[in-house]
Amino acid sequence: MEQRKIGFTETILRDAGQSLIATRLAFDEMEPILGKLDKAGYYSLECWGGATFDVCLRFLNEDPWERLRKIRAAVPNTKLQMLLRGQNILGYKHYSDDVVRRFVKASVRNGIDIIRIFDALNDVDNLKVATEAAVEEGAMVSGAISYTTSPVHTLDAYVKLAKEMQSMGASTICIKDMAGIMTPAEAYDLVSALKDAVDLPVVVHTHCTTGMAYMTYLKAVEAGADVIDTAISPFSGGTSQPATETLAVALKGLGYQVDLDEPTLYEIADYFKPVRAKYLEDGTLNPISLTTDTQCLNYQIPGGMLSNLLSQLEMLNSLDKFEDALKETPRVREDLGFPPLVTPTSQLVGTQAVQNVLAGERYKNVGAEIKAYCRGEYGKTPAPINPEIREQILQGDAIVEGRYAETLPADAFQTAEAELGDTARCEEDVLSYIAFPPVAEKFFAARKEREERKVSYSITKAEE
Repeated sequence: MEQRKIGFTETILRDAGQSLIATRLAFDEMEPILGKLDKAGYYSLECWGGATFDVCLRFLNEDPWERLRKIRAAVPNTKLQMLLRGQNILGYKHYSDDVVRRFVKASVRNGIDIIRIFDALNDVDNLKVATEAAVEEGAMVSGAISYTTSPVHTLDAYVKLAKEMQSMGASTICIKDMAGIMTPAEAYDLVSALKDAVDLPVVVHTHCTTGMAYMTYLKAVEAGADVIDTAISPFSGGTSQPATETLAVALKGLGYQVDLDEPTLYEIADYFKPVRAKYLEDGTLNPISLTTDTQCLNYQIPGGMLSNLLSQLEMLNSLDKFEDALKETPRVREDLGFPPLVTPTSQLVGTQAVQNVLAGERYKNVGAEIKAYCRGEYGKTPAPINPEIREQILQGDAIVEGRYAETLPADAFQTAEAELGDTARCEEDVLSYIAFPPVAEKFFAARKEREERKVSYSITKAEE
């Protein structure tokens, strides 16, 4: 009997770092090990998208497009993968269809092979344009199901979503369990249902937050999963993914074909051990992020959202309200139609829960984002929004009919291009500006200043 092959997606260059050290891994820190990552035998390397784009510009003073091109040059033999938030691209609001298409095309042009596309509400209307653009460019689309549990998130609903993704052109279906709440039994049932329903490979993504990830992966593989997301051991566990080396050994021992080279994996792990130590020492890596937090099983709060709740309350000198905010979160989620808690809905729900607790009155204070959500600007909610709450929040504001993206100006790219003028050197600069305007402007100014200093230094040296 032929062994069934299990592929591994390595997350060290994106989600592992995002989950544990707020995406602060600079290109210079990853560059020396890229050659080894390329030779390890991974199915793919997740290296871009998610928060990497914002953090490169905002904190690392790096051009995210240039980072991608450099990774591509150093990793010629392994598929490069990114995470895209559908109509939100890499930001926190919806963008026009033209901008989405341009962004996807630029991502592929600069080196991406696989685009994992998800929507926070699992609204297929928010996946279509990005999926079509990726397929047109010859990239693989991994249609991602934002996994959660609620009365409306049933096996039948997930199967229906997967079938719609397949019909749109997805090459694989990914179960994206961002909070690590999927139990081994749920993983087995869902993977089995998807394998029966669609003729596509199934990818499973989870986090160790609740302590169930290793068991969940084993049952998912047993049910027929084809690819799993893992992190090299120094950046595994806690709010990150399970360890690559551990699962490689475990699955080989169970008789599966794993094409990873173990000696290379251990070299990669040895490289990242002092990197982890550095981030532990400077406080970027909080030891709490490496622990097991079973609160997620009760409140379905992903690790990043939990730390956001804590930081919001700490800034307001209200840490004593933390338990109340935890309990309020699922109540707000139910009011808002049971959205999966993933960017940006996790921020919306978490912030509103904090507001409700601090005000002592539910929905007394409501932000612009929650109003936009209730108007329908984020898409169709999994279940209807509580009508009384919706009316209290909107107070008569009109509700969006159809796709919100179709109401946005079709010339957003041209407008941004005109605003930037000579500051933009390429289409990628304009896309960076559209995604994060003030952040990109600041980055462009710093880039120009660096280059002028470099020229000045060169002239001075030549005169000497």
